[in-house]
Amino acid sequence: MLELLTEKFSSVVEKLKRAKRLDEKTVEEALKDIRRALLEADVHIDVVKQFINDLKEKLVGQEVIKGLDAGETVIKLIYDELLNILGEETTLNKSEKPPTIIMLVGLQGTGKTTTAGKLAKWLKSKGYNVGVVSTDVRRPAAGRQLCTLAESINVPCFIDEEEKDAVKLTEKVIKQAKEKGLSHIILDTAGRLHIDEELMEELVKIKEKVNPAEVLYVADAMQGQDAINTAEEFHKRLGLTGVILTKLDGDAKGGIALSVRKVIGVPIKFIGVGEKIEDFEQFHPDRIAQRILGLGDIQTLIEKMQTAIDEEKAQKMAKKVMNAEFTLDDLKEQLMMIRNLGPLENIIKMIPGLGSQLKNIKIDEKQLVKVEAIINSMTPEERANPHIINSSRKRRIARGSGTTIVDVNRVLKQYKEMKKMMKKMKKSGKMKLPFNMPRFPF
Repeated sequence: MLELLTEKFSSVVEKLKRAKRLDEKTVEEALKDIRRALLEADVHIDVVKQFINDLKEKLVGQEVIKGLDAGETVIKLIYDELLNILGEETTLNKSEKPPTIIMLVGLQGTGKTTTAGKLAKWLKSKGYNVGVVSTDVRRPAAGRQLCTLAESINVPCFIDEEEKDAVKLTEKVIKQAKEKGLSHIILDTAGRLHIDEELMEELVKIKEKVNPAEVLYVADAMQGQDAINTAEEFHKRLGLTGVILTKLDGDAKGGIALSVRKVIGVPIKFIGVGEKIEDFEQFHPDRIAQRILGLGDIQTLIEKMQTAIDEEKAQKMAKKVMNAEFTLDDLKEQLMMIRNLGPLENIIKMIPGLGSQLKNIKIDEKQLVKVEAIINSMTPEERANPHIINSSRKRRIARGSGTTIVDVNRVLKQYKEMKKMMKKMKKSGKMKLPFNMPRFPF
């Protein structure tokens, strides 16, 4: 996410860390690099100008902040300016009387229907009783797709493929949804390949009919300035309350994330960071600013771990590790915990200081799958007592897991080394920290 911006800003940060003082030359070079980084990331030109001017005003004659060196002082000022253009963190608006209706709008192909499912799952995880509604009369497949997503997360879906008038359809399905006593209803509206008057008139009428608490524009982060221009048109006609950015996990330059609030005047409320229905996050400006500067995002990582890892299992695992009683079954469980956190490359980028160091290293997650397959091919006795695994057993395990004897030997060797290390740490009394996160096996 935001790789281009992160790479460019991290480079600026590294140069500034080596600066002894904030002289004019150092400041000018930094500003030049930052301007280039923002323009390459497709940030709106007006936002770039304001960002650079505001930053220059603060930097010129700036005394080094107490407790920081020159480089750290500039980083702190850049961070503050990033927060300024990203805006404050916002929450979803609520209706005075339930249900709260959230209307999603946008062009076709931006991931609007998928986003409706993701938002429903997110709201459900917060304890809300949520349902989804499709008002797309031109593309019945969109309604069916929405209901398939809803079924996968066990939330009610309301569609009517017989009704061909979008406004009447909205009335019908909203009435059905209200009868279910839902706290939130997500309205997935029709999209077009481009803006037209018919679409806008339809959306305006739907908005007047249902009086939504939120009108959220779903924008494809890959589209850059085109998405900003389109969002402006939607805002003029509908009065947007926020934006959801999709596809921020891909090759998106990230410029739209830094342009939306300043150009349109509405906040980003959520971001889509992957294809899976759970790859959806609330937009936290401070965390995004940290990621852009290559400072990691430990808060999001902790939240992911709390969601993905069973606390009771983690505590049991901790006890085993502390007592050096770690088995191959435990190793397999640990691998599953790690994989539940999401793509390893994304996880590593959230660890302060580590992401920038490993930015050019490609992590092969297939290795984790391979280790898991090898352990699964062992008998319960072999997993509990790996020392009994002889040559013939290794051949059987390799055949069963679709790997080689070399792969099997590697896993056994790594496991032995882990055990040896744990015993040494226990013996020396150094194993005192709580085991509250999964350790990588290689």
